[in-house]
Amino acid sequence: MKKEALHEKQYYESIRDLVEKSGEMYGEKVYLSYRNASTKEIEKITFRQFRDDVRALACEMLSMGCAGKHCALIGKPSHEWALVYFAAQSIGAVLVPLDRDWLPEELAETAKAANVEYVFCEEELAEKAAAIAEKVTLAANVVYCLAKSEENTIASLIAAGREKFNEAPEAYFDAPIDTDAMSLLVFTSGTTGKGKGVMLSQNNILSVMTDIIPYIDFSEKTVGVLPLHHTYGSSVMLVGHAIIGSEIYISAGLRYVQKELKEQKPGHLVIVPLYLETFYRKILANVKEKGKEKQLRMLIKMSNAMRKTGVDLRHKLFSGVLAAFGGEVRTVISGGAPINPEIQEFFESIGITVLNGYGITECAPIIAVNRSRRIVPGSVGPVLDIDTVMIDEPNEDGEGEIIVSGPNVMLGYYNDDAATAEAITEDGYFRTGDYGKLDENNVLYITGRKKNLIILSNGKNVYPEEIENELSATPGVLEIVVYEGQSRRGISHNAIVAEIYPDAEYLEKNGITDVQAHIKPYVDAYNRSTVPYKKISIIKIRKKEFPKNTLRKIMRFKMDMTID
Repeated sequence: MKKEALHEKQYYESIRDLVEKSGEMYGEKVYLSYRNASTKEIEKITFRQFRDDVRALACEMLSMGCAGKHCALIGKPSHEWALVYFAAQSIGAVLVPLDRDWLPEELAETAKAANVEYVFCEEELAEKAAAIAEKVTLAANVVYCLAKSEENTIASLIAAGREKFNEAPEAYFDAPIDTDAMSLLVFTSGTTGKGKGVMLSQNNILSVMTDIIPYIDFSEKTVGVLPLHHTYGSSVMLVGHAIIGSEIYISAGLRYVQKELKEQKPGHLVIVPLYLETFYRKILANVKEKGKEKQLRMLIKMSNAMRKTGVDLRHKLFSGVLAAFGGEVRTVISGGAPINPEIQEFFESIGITVLNGYGITECAPIIAVNRSRRIVPGSVGPVLDIDTVMIDEPNEDGEGEIIVSGPNVMLGYYNDDAATAEAITEDGYFRTGDYGKLDENNVLYITGRKKNLIILSNGKNVYPEEIENELSATPGVLEIVVYEGQSRRGISHNAIVAEIYPDAEYLEKNGITDVQAHIKPYVDAYNRSTVPYKKISIIKIRKKEFPKNTLRKIMRFKMDMTID
């Protein structure tokens, strides 16, 4: 192991093996906790209890004929969602996690394309389940995860399956699993267009998590806020925390997060940059409201100077600020989108280390990540030990498309040989569609998304993400997207547009009514500091937030980028 490793690497033969070993190793430690919607009490599920319930549910799913079949799972993060995730894979079924926010017809079409035969979902999504049932032929009735009735629920399946396991446990342990075959069929969120079905194996997922876990300083508890139908949520949260024996408190939703952090006092968080940006704005707004901006800046300056001499008092100096996160958060793992370096530096200054990473669903989903003992500012960290990353057709600055090979690269796109052949080279490298560069230490830097790249008529390349990072921390800016304005008449103007969704709360508090006039000086300052071809020509103010997927990524393809 490299010297920056914190723990020994662990190995698992399959997802079922992980369930068994974590149940044995961590026993009565809490794996999942959540607030019961009916009783309002905190429920706690130990690793041993979770293992036993997975065994029982898996046995009943075997009797239902789920083995080898495609099983859709639709719902918000819950104990039941996690049980179906592990149980399905423990008997060799193919899990198809779907976004609960999709329209009924979208879910039905996707389920049909995925050849779904079983559906597990929330009771409140009964209408959407019915739409799926009309579109595809199901092998059994829809199973409702959180239903009030006693029949056809996860609880009733577990009760029935427990008897089966007690009578013949070998049915569960001997259920054949091909860990190199498709185990998860994940439909990408499609921020640049229609998503595709990504085929992932258990070895894809386990290879990533067992490789990176030793390098991260995880705590005993986190608050889970990520949607689990995305691989970032299911792999890092469910699989990763089962490996390390850490408790996941399942958040009740975005509006409850701040309260839950104070109540649960997690030691680490796994989030997307949007959460950090929101926390950052709230902290600064609170400090400004109390008239303590100058005091905070002085404390940060003093603390940074003391740290250079080996004295670290951040958790005392900034205890009031850290209390907003429960007071115990020391590490944040951030992925899913670029993060503003200024925001990352701010959190480091007050005592929260942000480990920025990079990945994609097709790589299950991590390619590189900063490590607790090896943080490279401005980068997304060292490439995983298991992967080989190359830069395809690099320019004079060493920038080009990131391509990757390794055991975490997907099996391909479901029923789409043409898209698979386009994405994976003949020698097995996956084309990420992202631009970046590697340094001599195999540390990866992301430049931007290939599909977002602006190529001007003079041949110059402009990466929108670079400009967005420069301006995202501007007071009054909630969200920003940069692009080349398109003419309805087909005329190329080479006009770089900064489209901004303003922070209404900030504007109101500061009595700002002319958003354009407020933003323009910041854009002018940026324009003076950059090369001519990267200058912003047009500032466009939005009245509605940008269209997003459930990972809160902006879907650019749904935007109107016309300028005349």
